Formats: sequence, C-alpha cells, structure tokens
Amino acid sequence: MRALWTASTGMEGQQTEINNIANNLANTNTTGYKESRVNFEDLFYQTVQSPGAYSSEYTQVPTGIQIGLGAKVSSVEKEFTQGDLQQTSNPLDMAISGQGFFQIQMPDGATAYTRDGTFQTNSQGQLVDANGYTLIPAITIPPNATSVTIAQNGTVSAAISGQTSPAQLGTITLTNFINPAGLNSIGSNLYLQTSASGVPQSGAPDENGLGTIQQGFLEMSNVNLVGQMVSMITAQNAYTIDSKAITVANQMLQTMSSLV
Repeated sequence: MRALWTASTGMEGQQTEINNIANNLANTNTTGYKESRVNFEDLFYQTVQSPGAYSSEYTQVPTGIQIGLGAKVSSVEKEFTQGDLQQTSNPLDMAISGQGFFQIQMPDGATAYTRDGTFQTNSQGQLVDANGYTLIPAITIPPNATSVTIAQNGTVSAAISGQTSPAQLGTITLTNFINPAGLNSIGSNLYLQTSASGVPQSGAPDENGLGTIQQGFLEMSNVNLVGQMVSMITAQNAYTIDSKAITVANQMLQTMSSLV
C-alpha cells in the first residue's frame, strides 16, 4: 500500500527535524553559533490524469489526478542573523556587529572562517582562537604591553611600558561571502569556503558592507529557544500523525487479507 511508504518518508523527515532542533538547543550557549533550519520538498507524483487533459473532444479537465509520494529533506540551512552581544572582561574578546567573519589559519595551511571572537595569546604573543589557530592577519602582542586597544575599524594598538605613545600592532580584516549559507561547517565554530558560498571578499571592518569590531564583547548564539520549542512540538505531532497513518494502512491491509 502506497500510504505505508509515503508516511514513512514523513517520519524520516521529521526525525531529521528533531535531530536538527536538538543540535540547535545543544548550542544555545555556543559563542557565534548560527541556528540551522531544515527545509523540505515534496517527492514525485504519480500522475493518473494530467491537468488539462481532454475529457472529450471539446473539454478539458481543470485539475487532473496526481497522487503525491511523500516528502524529503531538501537542505539544512544556516541562518546568519545577528546574535546578541555580551560584554566580557577580556580585552582580546571581539564581536562582529554586522556582516563578516574572522579569518583563521588552519594547521594544514587552509583558511577557515568564524564568528567566534574568543581570542587569546599563545607563547609567541600571537592572537589565536580556542584551538590555538592563528588569526589572519597575524597580530602579535608584545610581552611588555600594558593594555591592548582594538578599534571598531580593526586597528590594534598597545600601550607599551616605557613608551609615551601607543604602538600600532596591525589591522584585523573581516571576510564576507555572497552566500554564507553555502559555507561548509567543520565544527569548532569554523567554516570553510565552498563553490556554493562564493569567493571570500576581505576588507577592513565598517567598509563595503562589513560589520564593525566590538572589543570586550562576544556574539552569543542566535538560537531562538521559543521558536525551537514550537518547532519541536510541531515535528513531534507530525511524526505521531505519520506513524498513525502507517498504523491505519496496516489495519486496512489486515482487513483485506482477512477477506481472502
């Protein structure tokens, strides 16, 4: 019976929805995390009668007969909306207010991208992320620096012991993509460029549509807890209804088999 297979596709899709919601909820407190959304599309249709088919020599049927065969997941899309900014006590913490990503040097030489501005210094004084990966372009904090200032345009300066004027340490650049949703998520709050995302477009903060850098702040997850709870209830109910359709179809098959 077609209903068995059609309802099963719905159950598989809702299971993916629940898995995605669970991941969103698990990352509620993940710095820079972007909420994922599951998109669905309907499957093929069995066409018994095509819309517009002739019912006589001069008349056509207005709608036809097409029976759907279920649904499937078409994509899982990241929503790069702005998360709330939370003030911290670390002067090396940075949040991007607006569009853009920090550039990170991976151990294999590849460039990764992140919205997580949790930066620290390594043993050489270079700014690195939580995994020890170096920020691009490299910024080195002198060991005798008494304070570090990061302007909204990315300029990094430090007050040096024994010097009257601040030392310029470099400028942090940001990168944006035509289609950020096409980036490849690799975990650790990092993304990689793909052919779907387009080529990276780097520049100074607050220029060419890029956001500004807020020193001493971190961007929180943009997960909407209320929306996720509502989606979870909807997915659970849809899963239950699909399983009920399978039960009813099975009962119908049992009824038919009892007539043989």
